[in-house]
Amino acid sequence: MTRIWSWIALTFGLIYFALPLIGTVEFSLRMRRGEYSFDAYRKVLADPRFQETFSYSVVMALATIVFGVLLVVPTAYWVRLKLPRLRPYVEFLTLMPLVIPPIVIVFGYLRLYNTSSWLPLTGTTMGTNLLLMFGYATLSLPYMYRAVDTGLRSIDVGTLTEAAQSLGAGWVTILARVILPNVLVAVLSGAFLTFAIVIGEFVLAALLNRPAFGPYLQLMGANRAYEPAALAVIAFAITWACMGLIQLVSRFTRHGRTA
Repeated sequence: MTRIWSWIALTFGLIYFALPLIGTVEFSLRMRRGEYSFDAYRKVLADPRFQETFSYSVVMALATIVFGVLLVVPTAYWVRLKLPRLRPYVEFLTLMPLVIPPIVIVFGYLRLYNTSSWLPLTGTTMGTNLLLMFGYATLSLPYMYRAVDTGLRSIDVGTLTEAAQSLGAGWVTILARVILPNVLVAVLSGAFLTFAIVIGEFVLAALLNRPAFGPYLQLMGANRAYEPAALAVIAFAITWACMGLIQLVSRFTRHGRTA
């Protein structure tokens, strides 16, 4: 009886999530009256603004991933190795972006870093891009930190550090050549989640007036009919591709360890 209810719950969940997606895909193919076609996808992919905004978001996502790895990996490693008593407080701080709405974060940025402040980052394009990257890193911090911390739990950080130090390795060498390779799967998981967050984020990019993919998606949704559905399917595919890559990397790593 329990198995039957489990299958019912699973079927209901699949229907609940699959039907809206199927409807969106079907609607995105109806741009040509009376027949299905990929006209909406061709129009979207050929749009220079799509190419510009998507390229910008990809670059920002990669920059955010690099910054997040450089920030989170040493921090999580040092807390686990030397400051275990501070771990609950660090975890609490990394969860704050889930509690504070993005609109509050971006208004705080605009208040602190406007052109009349002591650090006028919003006065230049590079400064605004840097501020946006910091905002993206803040939003992805809970996921990146959890992923890295989970990876560090699976290894003996103290023993690896002592072994590396006995061979004369410094802290940078230990992090780059000992710790990072052992938590690479966890780092990649956090990186793919960060990529998905940056691609779909709207509030920070819109209020900082940057040409990102999220504001472009909203603008298309307000002015077109079929193209927004195609964009939604594309964004959904990107997100699921990131999740699939996480599973693929994890599976290859497990096979490599068992071999």
